[in-house]
Amino acid sequence: MTNLVTFKGANLPAVSTLVTTLRSLNVDAGGVGTVIIKMDKTGHWVFGADQTEVEDDSTWAINPYSFLHGFVAWGEGEVLGEAMAPLSEPRPEVGVAPADAKKGWESQVGLSMKCLSGEDKGLEGRYTTTSKGGKGAVQELAVAIAAQVEKDQTKPVPVVRLKSGSYKHKNYGKVITPLFEIVEWISLDGKADEPAAEAEAEAPAEAAPAGRRRRG
Repeated sequence: MTNLVTFKGANLPAVSTLVTTLRSLNVDAGGVGTVIIKMDKTGHWVFGADQTEVEDDSTWAINPYSFLHGFVAWGEGEVLGEAMAPLSEPRPEVGVAPADAKKGWESQVGLSMKCLSGEDKGLEGRYTTTSKGGKGAVQELAVAIAAQVEKDQTKPVPVVRLKSGSYKHKNYGKVITPLFEIVEWISLDGKADEPAAEAEAEAPAEAAPAGRRRRG
């Protein structure tokens, strides 16, 4: 699995600095091959302008240095303004929201990931969210990475499957939420434990799916 997780960007800080940074994520306060990834209202993860569905069993490596916080202003289906910064820095200051912003400035968090398996292997994506469930999922993932780094600094990268969960809202009923299902931890150069790597190498190749669905 060597070099599977070569994230964009250079001069990354020491792994040990991740713990304080990741635990500081407060969700309550206000390149080539990179796509926007999101979970639609039906609970399907999709990416790109064509809303291509993410393969159910594909795995994605989360860049532990990519967590961002800040603000976004949405109009009618388009971003009118966005101000984001790494967790190691204060959230950006914003002025008056754009006149056509539906909700003014909204608190937003985000991260980057890279696909490690399936049709989309090598694809890099950016996920941002303003929803309560989405921010909770990002915060939970950040805390999990911080705990992992405290335990084993050699493998700070979580490999996840993109799933969905839900909670019951007193007014809206069942609300579907994003879920990052951690399946293993690997190093920044993509190395996992040897047994896992050997097992993957011996596994038979899966047949390519007949087609990819697009979601409106």
